[in-house]
Amino acid sequence: MAAGGGSDPAAAFVAWCGAAGVRLSPKVRLSRQGTVSGYGLVAGEELAAGELLVAVPRPALLSQHTCGIRGLLRDAQDSLQSQSGWVPLLLALLYEYTASTSPWRPYFALWEDFKSLDHPMFWPEEERTRLLQGTGIPEAVDKDLANIHLEYSSIILPFMQAHPDIFDPKVHTLELYKQLVAFVMAYSFQEPLEEEDEDEKGPNPPMMVPVADILNHVANHNANLEYAPKCLRMVTTRPISKGQEIFNTYGQMANWQLLHMYGFAEPYPGNTNDTADIQMVTVRKAAMQRAKNEAQQQLVSEQWDFLCQLEMVGEEGAFVLGWDEVLTEEELSVTLKVLCMSEEEFKEYKEQDGWEDDSEEEESSTLSNEALSRLKTPCKKLLYDSVLLTLESYGSDLKADQDLLKKEAYEKLSRREQQALHVRYGQKRILHQLLELVR
Repeated sequence: MAAGGGSDPAAAFVAWCGAAGVRLSPKVRLSRQGTVSGYGLVAGEELAAGELLVAVPRPALLSQHTCGIRGLLRDAQDSLQSQSGWVPLLLALLYEYTASTSPWRPYFALWEDFKSLDHPMFWPEEERTRLLQGTGIPEAVDKDLANIHLEYSSIILPFMQAHPDIFDPKVHTLELYKQLVAFVMAYSFQEPLEEEDEDEKGPNPPMMVPVADILNHVANHNANLEYAPKCLRMVTTRPISKGQEIFNTYGQMANWQLLHMYGFAEPYPGNTNDTADIQMVTVRKAAMQRAKNEAQQQLVSEQWDFLCQLEMVGEEGAFVLGWDEVLTEEELSVTLKVLCMSEEEFKEYKEQDGWEDDSEEEESSTLSNEALSRLKTPCKKLLYDSVLLTLESYGSDLKADQDLLKKEAYEKLSRREQQALHVRYGQKRILHQLLELVR
């Protein structure tokens, strides 16, 4: 694997990989040139499908089990439980990132004080609201920030105070902790559970996987991480030409998730996994607006409460729409059906506990685009009104965003404005597509 000489962080990192037993294919190079963002992995020669790009032995992973304070973390594990499950890794990173003798220094040097992290959590609130209103990101960020503050004050600080010889709150600040949360969000991996463990255990804790975490993401990726007992292997999934960037997948991620968790979004129409949300309460609002009198409003309230009991809807939930189908098909189809019932139909439906033995209906519950266009008229109307209300929640309309995508206008936008535009535009395209289907 080629890299420049001198004080080049990439060269130092490649040397570190060799010493740590990380095996790199001689056919790839770590580079900032020819990549979509920051460092990436580029093919130095033709690669066939199934070729090994890198093998990372498990001792070279940076985790709560391999860091210099692993014993302390193990002894304190009960007091380090948190909603995110990330606290032990974050403490490991706080320690290793600031320890002058850390063996991971060449690894951290690639990220230059995390200057490249530009998650919306680092944007001023005004900018976040202005650019991302309606996308679901501002609400997700507010939850993250509240959680970060809570974890830092209630778990991290007490742990640091118990170990003043290792930690100093003046060095290991809330600001650094926040940067490390974004670093874990953007670059960590979680090993999938074995099928038999899925019900019993929570998800595996996150870990840092050197080299593998340098690969950028696209939906149409060409490499994949495989987990083996002794090492993790990044392998090509199809042929790659010389000079092409090698892309991993971070999973089936919508653009709002990519920007929220990784700090970037894919330009339209690249992200085939993109989605748009209709908040569940928006459908209730549309049904209420349609009610002509108090009795009908009362009926909508009762129908909504019944849907809550069936666990089809909730105050915080959303119906998720993909390009080709509704991803929350059962929830949306039952919700539309119930909210469009007359009082008599609803009474009868309730008596059957909401379960109808109607196999024909079962088969048509997949809400593909074609099935959406065949919905009964009242359901179409309710869905149409819900989409219109959703589109009103954005700060701009589809036409305004289309104009910004034109080359001259787009080049004048800041990076943040460009990323936010990709998120909004993809969501609005999906919503407008739905409008056409149920018109």
